[in-house]
Amino acid sequence: MAKAKAETHRNSKKNGTATVMAAAPKTAAGAARVAPLTQDPHAIRDTPEKVLEVAIGHEVRTFRKKLGITVADVSAATDISVGMLSKIENGNTSPSLTTLQTLSRALGVPITSFFRGFEEERSAVFVKAGEGVDVERRGTRAGHQYNLLGHIGSNTAGVVVEPYLITLTEDSDVFPTFQHDGLEFLYMLEGEVVYRHGNNLYRMTSGDSLFFDADAPHGPEELTHLPIRYLSIISYPRGRGGD
Repeated sequence: MAKAKAETHRNSKKNGTATVMAAAPKTAAGAARVAPLTQDPHAIRDTPEKVLEVAIGHEVRTFRKKLGITVADVSAATDISVGMLSKIENGNTSPSLTTLQTLSRALGVPITSFFRGFEEERSAVFVKAGEGVDVERRGTRAGHQYNLLGHIGSNTAGVVVEPYLITLTEDSDVFPTFQHDGLEFLYMLEGEVVYRHGNNLYRMTSGDSLFFDADAPHGPEELTHLPIRYLSIISYPRGRGGD
């Protein structure tokens, strides 16, 4: 029986599919087809000469939507045509200072606010091996070591992403009841663990990954082969925390 399970696990690994233990019931989500990607991960957002125009357009649209008014409303208040306003918001034209001043008055914001997105510095965090910051989360009490690999606070994406390197040793306990906001992605680096998500159990070894809604109870159900090391990347909307 054990040999048959091991063979099933090896075959599923070869086929590139997630390995769900026999005890786990099938779910509609697991059987659903994967939707095609809507973004090209290698795409370039805009040509360099259009970056300023796009940043200005984004700010104009953001301020307009905050006021809950339409492009037609702005057009009526500024005598700028709807077509020109659409070009400005889409970054397809370079508005004059006079036009920006007119828009700033109509939207009730300083003219300099249109340039903030362009001037805002985009952050990056580089962490050398072994130099991550040890942090305390709920699992720490169960002997789970959390090593935070980087953190960017304020960002333009509107989400918080927390990348952790998690280590489980002989001093660690099982803890299959984590629950928090957002999405979580696991990538196994070393060892073997049976990981629970809701009613499903996944036997994970080096190279396996698991991506899930973190609102369901989840966590290590069985520490099969120690030490266990895996990456955990948690993301959630800014203003809502994890564990």
